[in-house]
Amino acid sequence: MNPSSSGWIDKFGYLTKGQEDGYQNFSDLYKALRDTGFVYGLNIRIPRFIIPEHKLSEDEKAKINLLAALYFTYRFEKKSTDFDAFLQLVFQFYQDLGLNQISFLKKLFVGNKTSDQLEKLLDTRVYLEDNVISKTFNSIITNSLLYIDVLTFKRYLNDTSTIEVYAQNLENTAMNVIYHALNSKETNKNDHKLAHLFEASLTFIDSDTQTFDVNYRDKLQKDLSKIEKHYLMDLAALAIWEDHSIDYLESEFFYEFGKDLGFDENEVTTTLKEITVFFDKNSKIIPYLKDHNLAYKFYDSMSKVVNKLILRNSKRLQKELSESKELVALLSKSTIKDLSPEEKKKVQSQLIDIFKSIPSLAIFMLPGGAVLLPIFIKLIPKLLPSSFDENRIEKK
Repeated sequence: MNPSSSGWIDKFGYLTKGQEDGYQNFSDLYKALRDTGFVYGLNIRIPRFIIPEHKLSEDEKAKINLLAALYFTYRFEKKSTDFDAFLQLVFQFYQDLGLNQISFLKKLFVGNKTSDQLEKLLDTRVYLEDNVISKTFNSIITNSLLYIDVLTFKRYLNDTSTIEVYAQNLENTAMNVIYHALNSKETNKNDHKLAHLFEASLTFIDSDTQTFDVNYRDKLQKDLSKIEKHYLMDLAALAIWEDHSIDYLESEFFYEFGKDLGFDENEVTTTLKEITVFFDKNSKIIPYLKDHNLAYKFYDSMSKVVNKLILRNSKRLQKELSESKELVALLSKSTIKDLSPEEKKKVQSQLIDIFKSIPSLAIFMLPGGAVLLPIFIKLIPKLLPSSFDENRIEKK
């Protein structure tokens, strides 16, 4: 399954047909989503039953996790596995929230199927930026408050009234929790990155008018479900534990905060242990904690973009390459041996000719586009028949 090409939602539906995946209830689903990092806004992995055919980027993991969270929430609340009915309902949900805005240009290329439209809609929910260029140079590209969509959808499945107000209140409460948790400690640069990440992820309230209520704790017990309290508790744990240390003031804040939410001391301690385990396992790959130099960030970002473009156009590339045996021979040679200057020039010339025939690969035609060729050549071994149509559904 390839979440960066059309048809991935239909493929997801096919893969989840009759899939239980060990989720016993919504609380069990929550724990699984926390293990993937989705609850924390850090998408490290995806559900076990999804086996990708290429290495997924963070935004692709976020899309899969969001759809899985919404779908299994629907299954638990409606006691139904009807995927088509789910698609109609979740699309209506985003419409009622006023989050179904897709640009006119995108609408021209979107099919009439609900799954096609939902693919574009989920893109708008996952990405913080709305164009390829800004994503390329921004290592923080995914919405870190996506779990609020899931909690809001859970509420929507039982009560569609005042759904926008619910989402606004929950998002406002979440930001107050993060703000006060961060201010209970001595801040560092990663705290600022984390704060920026959540601020950029705001959907239902305006960051420019966001206020932080010193009496926010008085509202924590009111109208909050157990799972909503767990989510706020995990956000607070994320805010105070990201630097792998906890001092007395932070501990006092966290245990008092847990008490305000109605948790006992053992439950609060368990939450701290869980966030510790998560960071110990994943600190080296959590995006906002990476502090690479600018050149590395550029290369890493461009690799992701080129990788997506190649995967999206793999069929056409295979066809074009099959008509140029000399080029294929040179590309194969380049994976194990350096090419001569003449051979490199020939490869560049022939590849540019191919890229001219595929409009979405126009990035290679830009000034400096030649620096992307080594990335393309590095990905050549992936251009195998088995990796092309990842969203094709096998007919029985």
